[in-house]
Amino acid sequence: MSVLGYSTVRISGGILVAIAIIALVGPWMSPHDYASTDFDNLLLPPTLSGGHPFGSDSLGRDLFVRTMMGVRVTLLVAIVASIVSLVIGVAYGAVAGFVGGRTDAAMMRMVDTLYALPFIFFVILLLVAFERNFLLIFVAIGAVNWLDMARIVRGQTLSLREREFVEAARLTGVSTPRIIVRHIAPNLIGIVIVYLTLTIPQAILVESFLSYLGLGVQEPQTSLGALVNDGVNHMEGASWALLIPAGLLAVILMSFNFLGDGLRDFFDSRHTS
Repeated sequence: MSVLGYSTVRISGGILVAIAIIALVGPWMSPHDYASTDFDNLLLPPTLSGGHPFGSDSLGRDLFVRTMMGVRVTLLVAIVASIVSLVIGVAYGAVAGFVGGRTDAAMMRMVDTLYALPFIFFVILLLVAFERNFLLIFVAIGAVNWLDMARIVRGQTLSLREREFVEAARLTGVSTPRIIVRHIAPNLIGIVIVYLTLTIPQAILVESFLSYLGLGVQEPQTSLGALVNDGVNHMEGASWALLIPAGLLAVILMSFNFLGDGLRDFFDSRHTS
């Protein structure tokens, strides 16, 4: 990895760790609760003297605490949803690529069919049908993201199954599930880690879009998408209510993208060397 790539990974990773720590510790250090309303301080601008460093929202709730709670929810939804897509995508793609033949063709035709479906509308229907269950958001977003992971893992598995150590395992009578778990999966770690860091921003955007539509987390809980939605309604008179959560969301997305690019350069350099 080049010096620039190494610095990119360190800086972006450091920013994400710092944001996560502040999101965890910040609300405990604030005298305000994320759900407590104060109708005497509606849309208060950011001020340190009043104990509202990010100001307050349209109900007088402290925007700093709510923003930190929103970061918690957004990161939790994105990470869990990415893990769901990781498990499904790796298992599906590894089996399709290793078994090959008609099984591979049938499994990938199913992926192509699912690609043609308007998944965002499918997710919206799920959330409406199941009354916007918080846990369902994890499953719904993960179900959208696993298709790309399956294709990438399948492509890598097609090349790995022709390697000498896989042929040796076959000749010694090792079963197909055991070969996939012990020989194929460990060699997929690099590409999976890279793609996972690029999947998390996609999951964050989907969650933010759902929350922006009012289909994500529900009051009094919040997420960055929900805060952006609330800030849009007051952007003319209280621009900080929009700019703060939107800016923080942009920083998180860019940090994950830079982290993924840096890790990709790292694994590429190890592969070429």
